[in-house]
Amino acid sequence: MNDMRSLYEEVILDHNRRPRNFQKNPPGADHHGHGFNPVCNDEFQVHLKIEDGVIRDIGFEGAGCAISTASASIMTEAVKGKRVEEAERLFRGVQDMLIRNGGGENLGKASILAGVREYPMRVKCATLAWRVLHAALENRPDMVTTENPSFVAPPGCAVPAEEETHDIDDADGKPGAHESR
Repeated sequence: MNDMRSLYEEVILDHNRRPRNFQKNPPGADHHGHGFNPVCNDEFQVHLKIEDGVIRDIGFEGAGCAISTASASIMTEAVKGKRVEEAERLFRGVQDMLIRNGGGENLGKASILAGVREYPMRVKCATLAWRVLHAALENRPDMVTTENPSFVAPPGCAVPAEEETHDIDDADGKPGAHESR
């Protein structure tokens, strides 16, 4: 188990220090998502260029803790070049792995995020980018959050009006009631 923990820590640190596809809004991006985690003040935007049902390019912008930044970086590498349906499957698989302690089978490099389960307070950090990806795939103009949509945003955070903000249900990424974990 120490080898897996060391690998997890090494990968998280590497992706946090050198995030892939960061500060990038690909030319021709036609799908966008925006999300916020008020627990850590993580906030990301995901930009996708989708052609013929395939994610041809992806980038993300924003700021977050080491785990959320690393997760966003890993997510961009995992879905780039994949069909939209495969990206949705990866989203559901990561959610299942992190929230329900699922096995993380067939997630490729994203399975390294299973190490986050050892830090329950950080699960929302790790899932934020994936929730934003899901919103971007649907090209939703509203902001997704990891909490109840009635949270008070920190100064300077451009949060849409409450009725425009979606709370993401952990099960399937659909808007719904969010349970405290």
